[in-house]
Amino acid sequence: MSADAPTYRLPDAGAVINDLPKVSLHDHLDGGLRPATIIELAVDAGVTLPTTDAAELGQWFADQSNSGSLVEYLKTFDVTTSVMQTAPQLTRIAREFVEDLVADGVVYGEVRWAPEQHLQGGLTLDQTVEAVQAGIEAAVDAAGGRIRVGQLVTAMRHADRSLEIAELAVRHRDNGVVGFDIAGAEAGFPASNHRAAFDYLASELFPVTVHAGEADGLASIRSALVDGRALRLGHGVRIFEDVTLSDAGDGSTLASLGEIASWVRDREIPLEVSPSSNLQTGAIAAWGDDLADHPFDVLYQLGFRVTVNTDNRLMSGTSLSKELALLAGTFGYDLDDLAAFQINAALGSFLPLEDREEIIATITAGYSEA
Repeated sequence: MSADAPTYRLPDAGAVINDLPKVSLHDHLDGGLRPATIIELAVDAGVTLPTTDAAELGQWFADQSNSGSLVEYLKTFDVTTSVMQTAPQLTRIAREFVEDLVADGVVYGEVRWAPEQHLQGGLTLDQTVEAVQAGIEAAVDAAGGRIRVGQLVTAMRHADRSLEIAELAVRHRDNGVVGFDIAGAEAGFPASNHRAAFDYLASELFPVTVHAGEADGLASIRSALVDGRALRLGHGVRIFEDVTLSDAGDGSTLASLGEIASWVRDREIPLEVSPSSNLQTGAIAAWGDDLADHPFDVLYQLGFRVTVNTDNRLMSGTSLSKELALLAGTFGYDLDDLAAFQINAALGSFLPLEDREEIIATITAGYSEA
């Protein structure tokens, strides 16, 4: 644990969450920069920032992101991507990104990012992937084997380069890339728009996760599953729209699942839930505006394979330890619950079976010691 990182404990057990082994599946590279790094890189890049004080800049990102709108939330990435346009910038940011995961106790992480957004400095798509991989490997080596990291190469869903990006991902499957994603404004840009890319990925037996069920509802989730052949759902919280709760008459609650919700639960398709981000973007606005209103706990109790994620550490001012602490404080989770979330994530990771089993063994040992 980093010396200057806040310490998060379970309310009752007192266990330090920071020290527990964790798995991070949904974490954006351009949403995890250190404010001080942005300020330093902005000078050479000629980028004007709202402030050159690191603490104030971090707060600016948080304030801008608390909009209740995914579209407004995404505008903050104009700042971060502006200092991610050269190979040295990408390598440094990827290295620091992984260093911060290590400091937070993450033993396996998947970092997602969109190469097509990092070409303004003259890099090719392949060069961007190589630069990010160089940073990842430097940090992994420095950590002495305490962490494994894979890239999730992402295409922007409002653009038309998804097949090209899918081919890029497959080209680098032996150079750190473990999966493919589409991201960006969800409403109006369904996965079906990128069917050619998903057909290609399926033919190459390459894993796919799709942002769905964040800023759009069940139709978007269905498209991710059917058109995208998604093995995981990025966020996926609006699957709750397909769950009907009713009073059983004896003080208990009955739950009825629709076809899509049943498919996701019964096939154990992981939900990459990011609680703080979901509040910021209005993903759970239909049920409330407080963490207690988040459907995470009901989905967990119903047997969905829920995982806990940060989405964008900078924009949400968060870490995986903080997200777990918030959930534990809100829903009364204990060590067994937190371990279950990590095992869910390990099972859903885009790693070979043997590697997943090793990570689960690490998680089990870590939580047993705690």
